[in-house]
This record gives sequence, C-alpha cells and structure tokens, in this order.
Amino acid sequence: MAHEHMNSYQEQKDDLLNRLKRIEGQVKGIQKMIQDDKYCVDVLTQVAAAKAAINKVGGMLLKSHAMGCVKGAVLSDDKEKSSEMIDELVDVVLKFMK
Repeated sequence: MAHEHMNSYQEQKDDLLNRLKRIEGQVKGIQKMIQDDKYCVDVLTQVAAAKAAINKVGGMLLKSHAMGCVKGAVLSDDKEKSSEMIDELVDVVLKFMK
C-alpha cells in the first residue's frame, strides 16, 4: 500500500544513502571477486557482510516507519487509518523476516 504522506526517514536520508552507496561498492567488489575467481569462502564472507549491511538499512527504515508513520496513525483519531497502518507494518515485518 502506498500512502500520500511525508516519509518518516527524512532525518536519516543522508546516512541511508551513504550506507546504500557502500553496499553498492560491496556488491561491485563481490562481482569482481567472482570474475577474478577468488576463493569461495572469501566471496561468501563478503556476501554475508553485504547482506548484514542491507539488513541494517532495512532495520533503520522499519524503525523509522514504526516510530513515525505508524505511531502518528495510532495517535490520531482515525481508527481506520490506524488499523491499516498496523496491518501494513505487520506485513512488512513478515516480508523482512523472510
């Protein structure tokens, strides 16, 4: 569900973008390692590091959404919006856990 409102991660935008640029560099490094036939364990170690980094970005966004968008909806008088936002949060947490 897409909502027409301000994102809740605005204060973290620069940090998030910097982290994503680092992740992009990590992925390019992994591609080069594979092209250069590097040792499997070394490649897997870098894959694990990139995965941890992307999970950190996801966690930051998830927390920001919960503390911003969802909290705002819950504290509002709009019960329908509040319920919708909680359902949406549960759905995204379940996706994040896969």
